[in-house]
Amino acid sequence: MATKITIRIAFFTQDKEAQMESQWSGALTSAGFAIADDKAPDDAFATIVVFNSVDDELRKVIAKRSHNGSKLLIAVSVGGETDLPCDMWSLLSAGAQDILRCEDLNTCVANLSQKILRWASVEATLNSPLVQENLVGRSTVWKRFLSSVIEVAQFTNSSVLLLGESGTGKELVARLIHTLDTRKDKGQLVTLDCTTISSELSGSEFFGHERGAYTGATNQRDGAFALAHRGTLFLDEVGELPLPMQAQLLRVIQEHTYKRVGSNTWQSTDFRLICATNRNLETEVQQGRFRADLYYRIATCIFHLPPLRDRPEDTLSIASHLLKNATERPDSYQFDDAVANYLVSKPYPGNVRELTHLVSRIAQRHVGSGPITVGDIPFELRPEKNLGTPAATWGKDELDDAIRHALILGAGLRDVGHAATEAAIRIAIHDANGNLQQAAKRLGVTDRALQLRKARH
Repeated sequence: MATKITIRIAFFTQDKEAQMESQWSGALTSAGFAIADDKAPDDAFATIVVFNSVDDELRKVIAKRSHNGSKLLIAVSVGGETDLPCDMWSLLSAGAQDILRCEDLNTCVANLSQKILRWASVEATLNSPLVQENLVGRSTVWKRFLSSVIEVAQFTNSSVLLLGESGTGKELVARLIHTLDTRKDKGQLVTLDCTTISSELSGSEFFGHERGAYTGATNQRDGAFALAHRGTLFLDEVGELPLPMQAQLLRVIQEHTYKRVGSNTWQSTDFRLICATNRNLETEVQQGRFRADLYYRIATCIFHLPPLRDRPEDTLSIASHLLKNATERPDSYQFDDAVANYLVSKPYPGNVRELTHLVSRIAQRHVGSGPITVGDIPFELRPEKNLGTPAATWGKDELDDAIRHALILGAGLRDVGHAATEAAIRIAIHDANGNLQQAAKRLGVTDRALQLRKARH
């Protein structure tokens, strides 16, 4: 490891804890990791919780140390059991990313090392300018989605099916997968919009044609599968293909061989396939509008892009990014509080595409070097009623789900309130890039109060 990754170890065992701590610390240090001081700030990349029994207390420990899944935590079972208990799923629900059974320390540490290095690589890509400047967002749901996509893109050559509403960024994700693909001598990304293909010309679009294959075919032409050789083929809106066209794709997707229209010669092609649609393909299969055999050929890895309403905390970050791209002086503009409240209050059925159009129209109306104000919002887009306080725009379902999860894990009212307060402080400071004055203003407290609260924790 060029730079040592810092690991935190926590023990939830009934005996020999001091001896185990020494053994584990030594093994992880020998594997090239740095061991975090338990009294130091919680800046470790990963936490390993070693346990030999499962109960509610362990679940609380995992939930606390993983921040309910927002930080990497691996639970390791030690002891005399021959099989992992059936309630390991509850530890995943509590926030653990993985659970290992440890029978030999060195073997276990080797496995942990490989997993942590994999996740560290994914994390580095997630925080890279390539991702941060193109697929903006820091919400937990968005980071989890991107992390899964990055892992598949970098470490597999699997076909990918992207499902999501219109405007969620499926084409951007497809481009990211192609860019991160590590194949040597990688070819180009070929995009084919399935809504534009006519039945008469579908064979030529997909497979190409020979000269004279039909009237007007004056030259030989390569189709999408030939152009995507050694590269990536992106079939956008694949759910719009009529059934006869779907049948044409079965052999080439399964065996990577095809014939040009008008030819008897089989051609070979090697490509990574990415498909995208805003339709529910499982429902389409059940209703006979999409072939089941094609669905199972393209659905090796399925990713659901979250709509913007499921990650409202990303709205302002995306809007600020869009504003910088829409103005000549990107560093001099920002949204005032009223406009920020307006932006996060909207439901955005058109998702990021709708937000993009909105920010563009607002930016076009703005003059001067001051912040974007409510007067810059076009008349026809202004709310008919007062938006009220930001609290009125909270995602109640998401909040209810989080509290329900905490109660299941045994948290009391004081625990829930404390966790919500700490989360709000952490998010505000993060979104303000560490600026306590800006974070305090957003939280509605004084700088001094925020500093004191932060110092106590």
